[in-house]
Amino acid sequence: MTGPMSSTPPPLSPDHKASLIDGKAFATTLRETIRQDVQDFRARHGVTPGLAVVLVGNDPASEVYVRNKAIQTHHAGMRSFMHMLPESTSEAELMGLVERLNKDPEIHGILVQLPLPAGLDAGRVTNAILPEKDVDGLGVVNAGRLAVNQPGLIPCTPLGCLMLLRDQLGDMTGLHAVVIGCSNLVGKPLSLLLLAEGCTVSIAHIHTRDTAALAREADILVVATGCRELVRGDWIKPGATVIDVGISRVQTPEGKSRLVGDVAFDEAVTVAGRITPVPGGVGPMTIACLLNNTLAAARLQVEGTQA
Repeated sequence: MTGPMSSTPPPLSPDHKASLIDGKAFATTLRETIRQDVQDFRARHGVTPGLAVVLVGNDPASEVYVRNKAIQTHHAGMRSFMHMLPESTSEAELMGLVERLNKDPEIHGILVQLPLPAGLDAGRVTNAILPEKDVDGLGVVNAGRLAVNQPGLIPCTPLGCLMLLRDQLGDMTGLHAVVIGCSNLVGKPLSLLLLAEGCTVSIAHIHTRDTAALAREADILVVATGCRELVRGDWIKPGATVIDVGISRVQTPEGKSRLVGDVAFDEAVTVAGRITPVPGGVGPMTIACLLNNTLAAARLQVEGTQA
């Protein structure tokens, strides 16, 4: 089999710095496009897309994240329905709520915030959401559609990564993409999306024998492990495009805290050609793509078309 080959990159200058991929700016533009599209959709059909977000328990980080989703949903001209349930909520109660939301014609998208408290089966709850309302794209129907390259709702973070890569690289046919991390949330779906773009895709995980060597072959390196600063500068092929999905909070020597990713940014920026910063890279894209999926779900339910 023949096809485009990755060329040997030219040597980098001693003062080389990677171009930063500004996910925050891209997400701002995307949200504005969605806001205009929502106005057009409402004018045509007299329907306002509605997103229901369900949070079980009182995890402070999740509460902040969920409230931010509600704010952005309103800014996009959509309706937001918040369901804040106590930690003691039973699985039967949660499943009952999902069933009511499935039947509610004002709700076009349903998102159950993960992780759920112990004792609640996240897979069972996720799969109870109607596929056409599964704006997180995590149910088996949408996952299956993605696997066989059929239209469906795509998980938000992988979709955001793909949008950034398309914007930066255009045609990715023949490029070698290495995805470190194989979660159902990011690694697996993004690998399938990159395959559909024509990439040669390798997936590294906890049992991969030499992840660093594999990473050095990547024209596109995506890291989504939850292990802060796992990927060092010498893991990166000179000139590669690096997408850092991770986000962790660390303490500084001064007693303050800062956010870091799964890539050692200060090292990587001297080697990579393009790189997403943390914060301000992939993170803002996730909520923007949730809004994108909510509008897509509304179109599917009202117009019968998959965006």
